[in-house]
Amino acid sequence: MSSSIVRTWSGVTSVSDADAYLDHLQNDTIPHLRALEGFEDIRVLRREVMEGIQFIVMTTWCSFDAIRAFAGDELEVAVVPATARALLLRFDPHVRHYEAAIAQ
Repeated sequence: MSSSIVRTWSGVTSVSDADAYLDHLQNDTIPHLRALEGFEDIRVLRREVMEGIQFIVMTTWCSFDAIRAFAGDELEVAVVPATARALLLRFDPHVRHYEAAIAQ
């Protein structure tokens, strides 16, 4: 049995742009991801930080091939469209991948 791959990324918005960023995820990013074969789910975490609101986005995929179909050959490079970049104060230009060890 193969394990899922979790792709993690983080970025920070101002407090005033946090809801717009979530709207972008709900209306643009998530529908796009759901249309991709091998995409399993998404979880978005948020917390207040000194600069504003930090978001951690965790997507789950069935394989690295599925991630490659989304991200291209440079798997560690973050996919951050211009619409999202306009709302972010800063973001991690790279992602991290983890094999799901326990999922219940």
